[in-house]
Amino acid sequence: MAANFDIGPRYESLVRELVHSGRYSSASEVMRDGLRLLEQQEELRKLDLDRLKTAYDEGMASGIGRDVSADTLLAELKAEAHAGG
Repeated sequence: MAANFDIGPRYESLVRELVHSGRYSSASEVMRDGLRLLEQQEELRKLDLDRLKTAYDEGMASGIGRDVSADTLLAELKAEAHAGG
């Protein structure tokens, strides 16, 4: 199953450079390796989020803190981060 994607000149150049250097044998190999790294990063992000939610739940169970769900708190924190404060 072949697929075509526009990755832009910057990444096209990087892919060509990596293949030309001999580190990879093909552009497909470069893309697969990059996608594996992205997949690992996403898995780590999910683990971090799960740990944060667990810590939040433990904190709420301690009886100290606001009465707000973990999802609501995370949404508030994301909004604050995007607002710069």
